[in-house]
Amino acid sequence: MDKNLIGAHVSSAGGPHKAIERAAELGVLAFQTFGSSPKQYQVTEPKEEDVAAFKEMRKKAGITHVFLHGPYLVNLASSTPAVRHSSRTALAGHLRIAQRLGVDGVIFHVGSVGKGNGREDALDRVIKGMKEVLEKVPGTADLILENGSGGGGKIGATVEDLAAIVKGVDSARVGVCVDTCHAYAAGVLVCTEEGVNDFFDNWEQELGEGVLRALHANDSKGAAGSYLDRHENIGEGFIGKEGFENLSKDPRASAVPWILEVPGFEGEGPDKKNVDILRKIIS
Repeated sequence: MDKNLIGAHVSSAGGPHKAIERAAELGVLAFQTFGSSPKQYQVTEPKEEDVAAFKEMRKKAGITHVFLHGPYLVNLASSTPAVRHSSRTALAGHLRIAQRLGVDGVIFHVGSVGKGNGREDALDRVIKGMKEVLEKVPGTADLILENGSGGGGKIGATVEDLAAIVKGVDSARVGVCVDTCHAYAAGVLVCTEEGVNDFFDNWEQELGEGVLRALHANDSKGAAGSYLDRHENIGEGFIGKEGFENLSKDPRASAVPWILEVPGFEGEGPDKKNVDILRKIIS
């Protein structure tokens, strides 16, 4: 695996170009950041001068991959019309920022379905929502589905859910990001060599090739099948260093950027220590 594909989530406080400075401090050439606040539906777009500064600094820094993470409130699967409308509008706003910045795309959580609502209808709502967002924001930036940890009516924890959505939207601008913590906690990823191979074999069978855009490299606080969405520093959780080594050996996993979303050893988010540990594991 190319060590330059190891990246991290960094803050964009002060403007998107600031994220490049913070990525440089970690020594990474791939990163994820927020285009606008992730805690509200309202989207604040960057100023033209900030966009220009981002592009110039990215070129000078040699940054290869950049992803935006969508707002946490987005729930395209919701049975409530107002929630779906707000979710589509917000997601379109973040995708527009991604397009303006010229980055890979927006990684977002699929959402969940309330009690008494069928999964098939929920999946259909997600498909319709994504089609609407893509129509609103033409261009090259992708909409990238992130797998969930399962439980509580969450949509997208299984490859079957993700495949139904990807095939339903039927666009080259749709991809998927595998979060290792989520997949492990959902009980769909076993991090032995055989387990990793089986996971990606099933992935290719259901989704085909070329759909995987990124991997969120997060250890898991929760045990397999716990549905606990709690990230842990690399080597400190149930996946462990051996699990990430096994993941790095699979060419399908190692071909895409690995983005750290760990708590950090000082509790301040992804840090150089986690980056260095992951690089040493794959060396």
